[in-house]
Amino acid sequence: MAPPLPQLRVKLRVKLRERVKRTLPQHFTYTYEVVKPSSWRQKMKARDPHGYEDVKTRDALYSKRRSAAMTEEEKQRQRDLTRERVRLWRLRKKQREEAEKATLKSECKKLDKKKLAAQRKKWVEEKQKQRANWTAEKRAEVNLKQRAQRRRKKLEGQLSKNALKKQQKEAEKAAKKAERKAQQAAAADAAEGDDFAKDRYGNLPLIQSQHKIEREITRVEGLTADRVDQKVWVRARLHTSRSKGKQCFIVLRQQQFNAQGLLCVSDKVSKQMVKFASNITKESIVDVEGVIARVPQPIESCTQKDVELHIEQIFVVSAAEPRLPLQIEDASRPEAHGDDEVALATVGQDVRLDNRVLDLRTTTNQAIFRFEAGVVAEFRRAMQKRDFVELQMPKIISAASEGGANVFTVSYFKNNAYLAQSPQLYKQMGIAADFERVFTIGAVFRAEDSNTHRHLCEFVGLDCEMAFKYHYHEALDTIGNIFNDIFRGLRDNYQTEINTIRRQFPSEDFKFLDPPLRLEWPEAIKMLREAGVEIDDLEDLSTPNEKFLGRLVREKYDTDFYILDKFPLCIRPFYTMPDPNNPEYSNSYDCFMRGEEIMSGAQRIHDPTFLMERAKHHDVDTSKIKAYIDAFRYGVAPHAGGGIGLERVTMLYLGLDNIRKTSLFPRDPKRLTP
Repeated sequence: MAPPLPQLRVKLRVKLRERVKRTLPQHFTYTYEVVKPSSWRQKMKARDPHGYEDVKTRDALYSKRRSAAMTEEEKQRQRDLTRERVRLWRLRKKQREEAEKATLKSECKKLDKKKLAAQRKKWVEEKQKQRANWTAEKRAEVNLKQRAQRRRKKLEGQLSKNALKKQQKEAEKAAKKAERKAQQAAAADAAEGDDFAKDRYGNLPLIQSQHKIEREITRVEGLTADRVDQKVWVRARLHTSRSKGKQCFIVLRQQQFNAQGLLCVSDKVSKQMVKFASNITKESIVDVEGVIARVPQPIESCTQKDVELHIEQIFVVSAAEPRLPLQIEDASRPEAHGDDEVALATVGQDVRLDNRVLDLRTTTNQAIFRFEAGVVAEFRRAMQKRDFVELQMPKIISAASEGGANVFTVSYFKNNAYLAQSPQLYKQMGIAADFERVFTIGAVFRAEDSNTHRHLCEFVGLDCEMAFKYHYHEALDTIGNIFNDIFRGLRDNYQTEINTIRRQFPSEDFKFLDPPLRLEWPEAIKMLREAGVEIDDLEDLSTPNEKFLGRLVREKYDTDFYILDKFPLCIRPFYTMPDPNNPEYSNSYDCFMRGEEIMSGAQRIHDPTFLMERAKHHDVDTSKIKAYIDAFRYGVAPHAGGGIGLERVTMLYLGLDNIRKTSLFPRDPKRLTP
């Protein structure tokens, strides 16, 4: 704020006198006294009777009174003027700084030009010296070359007759040697041309269904000892080949079976045919004709140990590239756990999954996924035997099935939709529609950022739901019997696949009781506490505690499969029926294999009012599940069920260490391809 006019005049007088004082000689003394006008002093006393000598206090009071008398428009104008002054001051400051920088830059450029001129002058002088030196050296070198040439010509003209004869003889020897090599090459070409077996091997033209050949093809697993001396055609992949003199051993692989083949020079097999067979690239598909022969000693490296195929014809149907991303024999080798296997190459999990098509060709993977198909077949057979109806449930839904945040959101025209976490809601609607017993097999999606050995973002769910009469244990008994049927079917019908898998991934036999073991939650917590685990009554089981409980159950009851009943209500979904005898627990259960959960289920709430109450308790938007809740407004039988993870069942039954081994093309937080 600017000072009053009289005060400004006093300051100007003081400054003027100070300037005059600086111009006077040093020995000259000058004194003066500032006398303020009496009228101004009287005015200031009248305005500020509390001591105008304190300038800061006076200015503050003056400013406050003036501001109180100003209107809002005047205040705003004053603020704008202040901002404008500040802006102009900053602008002038910036202009001064830029001018200083420009001046400094121009001075630096002048200095740099002088330095560059001096350096260039020095460089030119050095170049001139180098050119002069190089010219002198070049002239000396040319002179030396000319002298050497003159000396060489002089010596050549003085060669003796003996030296000329020696050179002539060496030339004649070289010519005879070249002629002899040409004759040998011609003889070899003639022998090659005389290939009596040329029609018995080669590369087949591209099969475009030009014509149909009536030919019976025998599978590799059909090469058995009871068919010795029979001539058969086989189509398989060339797993490996090994040439030794006039023989070539090959291994033919078809899915999880392989057999040894032998080509030996004879009246039907030529040398060229043996050479052709030894040069066929690995993983090529070939058609071979041969005679099944018994072997004196079992072939341990093949599944068909007692026989081999003596090949008489071999044709390449589809050739593989010579360089493979991974070797099938390396991918089929057990992982090294001891010093004996350190030197043998194996294939890591990421390399396998990046080249999954090749990895799936191994006999172990062929057996794993045939076994997994068997799990589905046994599940379907057990369901159909108990009059369950298979229904196909939608995978795009309007609200989260489990009431949580771990869902994948997708764009659904102008709205958002979700990929189903579970077919749970639609199974219950199937019960409300009077199907009574339903099951479904399909993809389930979980947006869980879990990079563990047992979690996937997409897996296959085997889900079932059934109405019961009076108690949910009616459904639980049925589920236990279904599992036992599955385990028995796998044990009895898929032993070949199990043995194939165990050659690469050894495991113990899977044990189960009939009827299945059933524990209640308090009993499981008691077992853990007795073993030294600190856990609350209503605390969910962590993965280590699950596995530890599985070991305790195995030691105490000698079973790998059990059912855990009466879970705490606080850790279950909104549609779970509470325990009527203890509201802290629920009518829910999980099934475990080798200490890991493979199924979660419960009795469902079938009363719409109670269901709405539980949904709100779990913060589920009831408007998005209105169709689900409305399905219970017209009467529905009490019901229960559960969902099984196919990949987990396969992994745990076979004793594998990672669920990605049992998923055809795994989807996890870090993998979306292939």
